[in-house]
Amino acid sequence: MIRALLCLLALTGAARAEDGRSGVFDYYVLSLSWSPTWCALEGDGRGAPQCGQPFGWVLHGLWPQNEIGWPSDCPTTERDPTRAEAAAMADVTGTSGLARHQWRKHGRCSGLPPADYFALSRLALGRIERPDLLERLERPVEVPAAVIEEAFLEANPGLWADAITVTCRRGRIHEARICLTREMEFRRCGADVIRDCELEDALLDPVRR
Repeated sequence: MIRALLCLLALTGAARAEDGRSGVFDYYVLSLSWSPTWCALEGDGRGAPQCGQPFGWVLHGLWPQNEIGWPSDCPTTERDPTRAEAAAMADVTGTSGLARHQWRKHGRCSGLPPADYFALSRLALGRIERPDLLERLERPVEVPAAVIEEAFLEANPGLWADAITVTCRRGRIHEARICLTREMEFRRCGADVIRDCELEDALLDPVRR
């Protein structure tokens, strides 16, 4: 199944490489969002159901990326995901709404139909071991953002510093972004992705229980 999906991905990219639309990009960015940060800054104010659940790192998205810049909202002949397809992603995205949004903004640029794009997103997520220690915190802590990156590197043999970046938002740990080839192998991030958060005292809230 995995091998067939990767072959389909490669063929789709080749088939669409000339039209400059969906399927034309250099690599993927797997973006993992720290759910407690999103809830504190946005979700709580919206009464988001995600914020009442014990989520740590959730799948923000699998983003087609170029060496400089990225495609988004690409025209495509693929249909949008069904409600059932989007709802089936909520266990890793937090909400079906995020799954639909990620399809519209990024999935359409992958050259894949929704079912295959979501399957590839799960495959990418499964490629990454999320540091268990971070999800066992019992109270908020202030940490250097570099410590979060180091935790991912320790948990994922073969991942190296230039293949991951940790971002901050309003003084908090926000996301971990891992760069992957179209075949789901680690690769160096492009210049506009590789910039790390340099805070020495970024707030990391614990997972809500």
